Amino acid sequence: MKKIILLTFLISFAINAQIKLPRLISDGMILQRDTKVNIWGWASANENIELDFKGKKYKTIASEDGKWSIQLSSQKAGGPFEMTLKGINTIVLKNILFGDVWLCSGQSNMELPMDRLKDKYKEVIAKSENSNIRQFLVPDEYYFEKERNDFSTGSWVEANPINVLQFTGVGYFFATEIYEKYKVPIGLINSALGGSPAESWINEEGIKKFPEYYQEYLKFKDGKLEKEIDANDRKVSSDWYKLLNETDLGLKNKWKNTTDVSDWKTMNIPGYWVDGELGNLNGSVWFKKEFTLGKIKESQAKIILGRIIDADSVFVNGNFVGTTSYQYPPRIYSFNSSLLKEGKNEITIRVINNSGRGGFVTDKPYELIIGDKTIDLKGSWNYKLGSKMLPLPGQTFVRWKPVGLYNAMIAPIKNYPLKGVLWYQGEANTKKPLEYTALMETLINTWRTELKQEKLPFLLVQLPNFMDPKTEPTESNWAVLRQQQSKVLEIPNTGMAVAIDLGEWNDIHPLNKSDVGKRLALQARKLVYGEKKLVTSGPIFKSMKQKDEQLVLSFDSLGTGLMNKGGNTLNGFAIAGADGKFVWAKAVIEDDKVMVWNNDIRNPVKVRYAWADNPFNANLYNQENLPASPFEAGLK
Repeated sequence: MKKIILLTFLISFAINAQIKLPRLISDGMILQRDTKVNIWGWASANENIELDFKGKKYKTIASEDGKWSIQLSSQKAGGPFEMTLKGINTIVLKNILFGDVWLCSGQSNMELPMDRLKDKYKEVIAKSENSNIRQFLVPDEYYFEKERNDFSTGSWVEANPINVLQFTGVGYFFATEIYEKYKVPIGLINSALGGSPAESWINEEGIKKFPEYYQEYLKFKDGKLEKEIDANDRKVSSDWYKLLNETDLGLKNKWKNTTDVSDWKTMNIPGYWVDGELGNLNGSVWFKKEFTLGKIKESQAKIILGRIIDADSVFVNGNFVGTTSYQYPPRIYSFNSSLLKEGKNEITIRVINNSGRGGFVTDKPYELIIGDKTIDLKGSWNYKLGSKMLPLPGQTFVRWKPVGLYNAMIAPIKNYPLKGVLWYQGEANTKKPLEYTALMETLINTWRTELKQEKLPFLLVQLPNFMDPKTEPTESNWAVLRQQQSKVLEIPNTGMAVAIDLGEWNDIHPLNKSDVGKRLALQARKLVYGEKKLVTSGPIFKSMKQKDEQLVLSFDSLGTGLMNKGGNTLNGFAIAGADGKFVWAKAVIEDDKVMVWNNDIRNPVKVRYAWADNPFNANLYNQENLPASPFEAGLK
């Protein structure tokens, strides 16, 4: 028995004594150039650690709790290098580069991978081979109890046509711009999560400045409430879908195979069934469309079905070709054309809507592509109700609660020096937009303090245009939040890419991530890389004065001059008198100022520009083709 106990102890000691490195410190990593760099990890208490790099040896001893850290001297950009660490065990790290490391964070528009953009940027992806651009993908996790010291998964990967599909789209386009300009290796740490509000990315100490969020955080800190909610949400969702599937006549009667639609009704696609005979219902609705083909050559086929709310399963001649479980991704399903036949063919779609307006998002592509032939799928479809359900009860998204994402997705980065931060977020805070500047000031200062980089550059993306355009001036939480984002620029070492012209009215995830990345790169080139004379922004409101019955507006970031893009009329301005009621205004550019007026407003005191969820016609730019940032201002 003593021998067994001794053997167990020796095995346990041998395992625990191994040098262990955080996942960021691994093969293929890019370390920040031109600054001292920490290499850290864990070992047994008082274990001797030796690091060998570029012929120089560094030594340290692990502390009583097994932590150790070695600081490398500042290194110029370059590589690849190897690094050897020795304790009781030996670890050799290979393919190390020194360059610039950028943290990419925020919500879904930062997280959105190149895979979702592959149809739009086919050539970009095909030419993406570049070992000097790399990404570390942080796992989507949250944790409330304390700050984690490592990620559960993750590794550094080089850009190539396969790996790049998992890169953040915005980050990748930013990286390619910076690399082409400076030829310095670029590392992206992709730490973003869809739907996340700013407060979920702030640490426990910082969130104390916001009592409501701090109290909410305390409810989740011990993990008990989190488990209860998650278990309840899973059960509610599971029961809803189970009942749906049990009562769906389409599944029971195998409508994916039926060709008899004599008792089916018709609906135009794209569109929403709430606008038709079905009305406002949730559950499953089946759709069918018949079409005729001539002789088919063997090739790949692809069906594009815009976006569908909420989930879909698609069948071609009864054969399953694809499914998507939530509303946001574009529906693009590839399949072998052998599933098609000469003569009559049929597409069947089962659509599940669990709340809100179910159907097919308008102003999106709906087509079948076979080789070089395209068949338009818009128009009349047959439909039949599969199962009518009560709406799925709302879920509690615990992962978005305060502090949780900071603890799991930011804290493990604290020892890893960065060049800067790219931040694309705000959609999740539009319900309470007035607090956004304070949240972001706390977030930025917290990150700078915890990363021990007091002047860490922070570049954000202003919210793009989204939702239905309005024909009259109106209030807008999205506009208020954009104004709050502009105020973040009062914090030193910050920059903002205006994206008011890069959105899509019907998609919260616009596909144009190339121009977003390029505009962030412009900000970085001036703020971080020292191109002081570079024009990096469109016009930024500076001041105004009243002249007769007009308001005269002055701007910074004029570039080589103001212009109204796309026509002779300058659009997007509204003014108000003392009553605060805004009306559309006429506007002209004179001597790089904007004159604004409305003949019915005798004494204008307030002005707004591009003040809407989707200011679709706002067209004030500078000659460098960069859009003016939206704003609201009043006479002092």
